[in-house]
Amino acid sequence: QFQGGVWSLSTVLCDALMTMDVMLCTASIFNLCAISVDRFIAVSIPLNYNRRQIDLRQLILISTTWIFAFAVASPVIFGLNNVPNRDPSLCQLEDDNYIVYSSICSFFIPCPVMLVLYCAMFQGLKRWEEARKAKLRGSIYGANRKLYHPSTLIERAQTGLGSGERNPYARSDRPGDYVMDNGIQTVSYPHLKYPPPGHSRKRAKINGRERKAMRVLPVVVGAFLFCWTPFFVVHITRALCKSCTIPTQVTSTVTWLGYVNSALNPIIYTVFNAEFRNFFRKVLHLF
Repeated sequence: QFQGGVWSLSTVLCDALMTMDVMLCTASIFNLCAISVDRFIAVSIPLNYNRRQIDLRQLILISTTWIFAFAVASPVIFGLNNVPNRDPSLCQLEDDNYIVYSSICSFFIPCPVMLVLYCAMFQGLKRWEEARKAKLRGSIYGANRKLYHPSTLIERAQTGLGSGERNPYARSDRPGDYVMDNGIQTVSYPHLKYPPPGHSRKRAKINGRERKAMRVLPVVVGAFLFCWTPFFVVHITRALCKSCTIPTQVTSTVTWLGYVNSALNPIIYTVFNAEFRNFFRKVLHLF
């Protein structure tokens, strides 16, 4: 509790507050980094991503995020802030070396890694989309050429005319032969296997959902970097440059700009994600 800008509670509570502050800030950054790793895996191995070890992978990523975040923040609660001649009326990080270390571990290392993963992910997604469209065009062209090529039609016609000894009402197992079913002439393709109804639609829906997530996440990451980069730059500048004078208003502004990021994420998801927007409307209607 601050009274007139002076910390009036115990230093133990101050250290706990500083630890929680560093841990939550670090966890939020590591969480975005973990999401980028998860999306990169989804693009790199799309065949196995949606069906195998989803819960295990998410559990590992979340656990790793919080373990690393606590490892970065734990020195404060374990006595790092107990420096000689500490002013009990101030609640702040006392060790400048730790400020530099925590800033590098919490922001200046994971953010470039995250950006590299997103760049690689979108390049891979672009190549995958191009290969999928090329394969689809090739499949359609090959199927049309096989079905409607003149030599194939002539061969089928000759085969149908030359098989007089066969029962015209018997069902044929050869692909493309003409058969009689209840007196109606039809064409049978028993070698073709079709997926269950709704299978391709479900698969397309999953792919569309993945693409929507790919469009939302860069906006979330961009907003996060915009809000938190000034804070960490000012934070590490104060620790490295003792002669630099940074106004209190600037420190307060960059700190609150970082806090505003937590309010931006629901707005971003509401604008760019239709499912989140519909759920949000349902919640509002309940109240």
